[in-house]
Amino acid sequence: MLFQRISIFDVLQHQERMLKDKIQSLESNYVLNASESDLVAWLAADFKLDIPVLDESKIEVEQQEKQVDVSRDPRRIFMHNVGPFYVPGIELTFIVPFTGDATFFDVQPQSAILSTAGSRAQMANGEIRFTYAGENLDGSSAKRQFEAELQLIKQNLQNLKASADQHNKNLEQQVRQQVTQRKEKLLRDAKMVASLGFPVKHRNGAPVTYAVPVQKRKPKIERPATTSSTFQPEPVLALEEYENILSIIRNMVRVMEQSPKAFETMGEEDLRTHFLVQLNGQYEGRATGETFNFQGKTDILIREGGKNVFIAECKIWGGEQKFLETIDQLLSYLSWRDTKAAVLIFNRNVKFSEVIKKMFESAPTHKCYKRTIGKLDESTSRYVFHQPADPNRELTLTVMAFDIPTNLKGPGPK
Repeated sequence: MLFQRISIFDVLQHQERMLKDKIQSLESNYVLNASESDLVAWLAADFKLDIPVLDESKIEVEQQEKQVDVSRDPRRIFMHNVGPFYVPGIELTFIVPFTGDATFFDVQPQSAILSTAGSRAQMANGEIRFTYAGENLDGSSAKRQFEAELQLIKQNLQNLKASADQHNKNLEQQVRQQVTQRKEKLLRDAKMVASLGFPVKHRNGAPVTYAVPVQKRKPKIERPATTSSTFQPEPVLALEEYENILSIIRNMVRVMEQSPKAFETMGEEDLRTHFLVQLNGQYEGRATGETFNFQGKTDILIREGGKNVFIAECKIWGGEQKFLETIDQLLSYLSWRDTKAAVLIFNRNVKFSEVIKKMFESAPTHKCYKRTIGKLDESTSRYVFHQPADPNRELTLTVMAFDIPTNLKGPGPK
């Protein structure tokens, strides 16, 4: 019988317990080293309820001869109880393809519509098969029975979907909350052990990876890959300080807009120098330009305590390809510890609205792009990228475009 083995309430409670157990079972260094967003996405995909969807556009019918048992036919008289009595007949099988998790055909919805007719249906290889047989089977009658049974199944699936949609809607938030709680506890525990002043003894045979059980559902998000090394927290630039740096840059652009004659002939290096003057005014000379960092020289670099806390690259708009190359250039400068950066695009002699549109469209096509945080204003957008050599090492990249004074006598975009 379909939709009668277990209730949807039991399924939801089971999912909640399994999710909690799975998050707790993940090895501590893995949880701390993995990208939190990727980890949340993987777990949410793994615990998403996938209610079957019927594809009625591809219904097919099979017909074959069949030996039909008529021993229980009330219209027939048998002198002795001889068991099954077979006569030639016909069998019709209606085949309905579906996608999704077939185990939900055993789950009782919150509002179930039950019928003994449902026992005719059998699931196999992504298909529901409804079989009708008789000595003188009437095709129209079999079709009516099939359509009635199919309607019951569709109604039960629809009721299941209502519960599953609510579960799936809240799933990512639930996963993120539990992952964050686990990470915070691990970090608190690590600080507590470190404060004791003794070396930490590592347990022999401790697992460094977590074996992912085989899942029937496809496609699925792969478990984020990380190194098994011990997690080492790194200092990062506070978001409010990051915003302050970007606001200084915006204010400098307003100065350029108010005094266009003074800036219309300046190239990238001269423009960069004016930004550095303003940044050094607040960061006490710690903002530098054309500074060697990792694999090259970056345009703007702010250091604190011997560590890089902010890196930016300045470029005059020269098309989408050069914009992506600028991101490549910036990423090549970033070391493993650099987590906040910016690309400053100066527009000259090109329609500014078109530059902004192309810039926002191009950024997500970069090979290191992970996700968009959002637009901060009409010409500023923020993204999460990853280090070229480490997908789990995420960095915040703000892309800012500015329409600066134009030198009508000078050269075009560089």
